[in-house]
Amino acid sequence: MPITMVNPEGLPTVDLYRQVSVATGSKLVFLAGQVAVDADGATVGIGDYAAQVEQCYLNVATALSAVDASFDNVAKLTVYVVDWTADKMPLLMEGISRAAAKLGIAPVPPLTGLGVSALAGPDLLVEVEAVAVVD
Repeated sequence: MPITMVNPEGLPTVDLYRQVSVATGSKLVFLAGQVAVDADGATVGIGDYAAQVEQCYLNVATALSAVDASFDNVAKLTVYVVDWTADKMPLLMEGISRAAAKLGIAPVPPLTGLGVSALAGPDLLVEVEAVAVVD
């Protein structure tokens, strides 16, 4: 695999992701931020952070599949959350866990979470972008 995940000693171990990824593949894949919309463009999970996180991850998987990649190739994720507060963390983790179960993956790429005031549409609560590396 072109990606190796590491949790270095001296940094906290986080169940949701690993602290470092080492990429050795030859092709970089940059995904646009994926929001909670279905194939028809309808918003999924209006008002439900967990449902929207899940749909975002499913959309990332769909985009990766289109270029013969998968979550195994993801080196870095960035998650944007509208009106972030710490009480939303369990909802974020629930959505990731549900998507991981559906996709049969372990959600371990390094992840940066950012609170934002708004996304591209008024009902969108979460956006996930990814960088992947393939051989």
